[in-house]
Amino acid sequence: MDRRNFMKTSGALLAGAAVRGNVFAEEQGGQGRMVLAMNRGWRYSPKFVDGGHDAAFDDSKLDRVVVPHTNLPLPWHGFDDKEYEFISLYRRKFQLPGEAKGKRVFVDFEGVMTASTVWINGQRLGEYKGGYTPFSFELTTHLNFDGYNVLAVDVDSTERPDIPPFGYQIDYLTFGGIYREVSLRVVPSTFIENIFAQPKDVMSGSPSLDVLCYLQQLEATRDALTIEATLLDGDSVVAKATQKVPASAASTEPLSHTITFGKLNGITLWDLKNPKLYTVKIRLLRGSQFVDEDSRRIGFREAQFTDHGFELNGKVIKLRGLDRHQTFPFVGQAMPGRVQRRDAYILRKQYHCNIVRTSHYPQSRHFLDACDEYGLLVLEEIPGWQHIGDKAWQDISVDNVSRMIRRDWNHPSIVLWGVRINESRDNHDFYVRTNAMAHKLDPTRQTGGIRNFQGSEFLEDVFTVNDFGWPLKPPNHPRYLNTEFVGHTFPTKTIDENSRQREHTIRHARVHNQLASNPQYAGGIGWCAFDYNTHYDFGSGDRICYHGLFDIFREPKPAAGFYKSQCDPEDEIVLEPAFHWAMGDESVRFTVAMVCSNCDHLKFFVRYGGDWKQIAELDPDREQFEHLKYPPFSLDLTKIDGDDSWLKWGDLRIDGYLKGKQMISKTLSGLGVDQKFSILADDHELGADGADTTRVVLRVTDEYDAIRPYANDPIVLTLEGPAELIGDNPFGLIGGTGAVWVRARQEPGTVRLTAKHPRLGTQTVEIVIRPVAAETI
Repeated sequence: MDRRNFMKTSGALLAGAAVRGNVFAEEQGGQGRMVLAMNRGWRYSPKFVDGGHDAAFDDSKLDRVVVPHTNLPLPWHGFDDKEYEFISLYRRKFQLPGEAKGKRVFVDFEGVMTASTVWINGQRLGEYKGGYTPFSFELTTHLNFDGYNVLAVDVDSTERPDIPPFGYQIDYLTFGGIYREVSLRVVPSTFIENIFAQPKDVMSGSPSLDVLCYLQQLEATRDALTIEATLLDGDSVVAKATQKVPASAASTEPLSHTITFGKLNGITLWDLKNPKLYTVKIRLLRGSQFVDEDSRRIGFREAQFTDHGFELNGKVIKLRGLDRHQTFPFVGQAMPGRVQRRDAYILRKQYHCNIVRTSHYPQSRHFLDACDEYGLLVLEEIPGWQHIGDKAWQDISVDNVSRMIRRDWNHPSIVLWGVRINESRDNHDFYVRTNAMAHKLDPTRQTGGIRNFQGSEFLEDVFTVNDFGWPLKPPNHPRYLNTEFVGHTFPTKTIDENSRQREHTIRHARVHNQLASNPQYAGGIGWCAFDYNTHYDFGSGDRICYHGLFDIFREPKPAAGFYKSQCDPEDEIVLEPAFHWAMGDESVRFTVAMVCSNCDHLKFFVRYGGDWKQIAELDPDREQFEHLKYPPFSLDLTKIDGDDSWLKWGDLRIDGYLKGKQMISKTLSGLGVDQKFSILADDHELGADGADTTRVVLRVTDEYDAIRPYANDPIVLTLEGPAELIGDNPFGLIGGTGAVWVRARQEPGTVRLTAKHPRLGTQTVEIVIRPVAAETI
């Protein structure tokens, strides 16, 4: 079999269940697949080791590591990317279960940065070029089915010009290592290679469903097969259908078979507020004998960009979201599923964005799974940043389109494929190829391509453009989406003074105000969600781009409150000051207090000497933001009527009203004193798999829990129990806050993280590490 051709097809998906979970599939009559996790038990060397690919090599002195793994832990800023640009070695010893005999065995890598040369028992299988897309190698003919085997991987984490996104400059860091999960996939010679479920006529009340089942037949079949498809709502069967498959010769390419479910009743559509998910399960039978089984989660929805905006299930929705880099402090991209999912939770559940762009590459399946579950729409794009390489480079990029789509085409959250290199020049022949690949593989979704000039040749279905100017350019195509704005034109740190925080907020608000003024704007995706590490020729001089609405630790800046405030009050009553309550926090003095809220009226009070004095009340600022449904409020402190006793700078209280009824209140201290220290864990339970991780936030606040932005104290951390600390210790607060991560080891128990502030005392958080099943190989 031609391994290259096979990888183009099966590798993109991680071949079925490899991306669905590390568990045994159902087995009957000695048939079926097994998907075996290979995340623990790796040995690692950060440098070349002579003989390190050989099965007999003694690797006992190499480091023991668990995947996801970064090739080099780093500070959160101020480091040189050359530190992690080297070739490292990973080794994994394993023994196959007896049931694997007579089957085909593949190793599936979800993501390795950047190029991977894979060896099995000293035999070189080949090199895969790419850090963001999945790939597979067949191991079968080189395996010892009765003893131990050794998988070895040379991981080249240098910025190689022959691999996208490299070849020139890029404004982000890629880091290194086997940073996503690895599995062994054991399958029969004829197996389910992929599944693509395509809902039809979802607005009819009785939708249908075409399920494309891709069968890989590595050996000729003498008997006819049957594909049995089941649509499930949880554990309840919605419908079943079957399709006969005649006997056929072996093939290096998977063959597609379509199973149709007609006129389904009682289907609930997937939408933003009710992201209903179903499961398609496929069983492959030879007579009554079970051969293979796999499944996918899906959603029924109709999503399209039109000349009057974006429509989801026939309803026009103004898109409002942020671009996301998937990198984190200290470990780069090597964070497990729980941490990846948390970003989707922050964006959708806490700050009410309705779309995210995976800038500038396909991102973790865990993040996309969470987008499906939370109702967060996705624009997913191929790896790249401005530069287009030679023909071989372009071939890899076209292959990236295929791998991205074939991995992710069942996610209902994904509504647009990004098939251009971000902000690249036009290249007609190249982009004809990327678009053709996307439309061939997935006729159900539109394509876009992120450019930064309106004169760009328009080959895609949606004109997606980065527009950092002000005012925005008017749409020049009927289907038009703004995909970056503000960001690098106005970097803002958590420690910046009030006038900059206010301007940061205004710039995002006024863009969305203009987007709301014209239905032809489908909406906007702001640059960007989280601050991120970058190269020396970008950022703010410490290898950080402070372009985010959140800092690199996922803590919000004041401008994030604008996005949060644009939700309907029935979802959450929001009142977020876009300032820190402090005298003298501007170059002259504090002049304007901006508040982001979805209330319709605010009252402001100052307390001095024990009594509250109302100093102002006002309605939303519709003069500056006439098109927003929920404009911010702007209080001009220089125009407050009456005496100036409020200038003695007491506490500030803001009460929010809807239709005359007070709905929310927030108080900020006027003392200027750091009053409270707290630590907050995102999760209080982890699995003892050596990788499961949660964030722990450190904060200094006033007595009303508002962040004290100039607190920069060193926090001394003590960790007890079966876990590791990811982060600095002591940790120096930045803007009154910051975070570390706690990563479970491979034994259960209780972890206690104690944080000591030099003046405000000690706080402790407990995290239970629960037992998990051992890996079986």
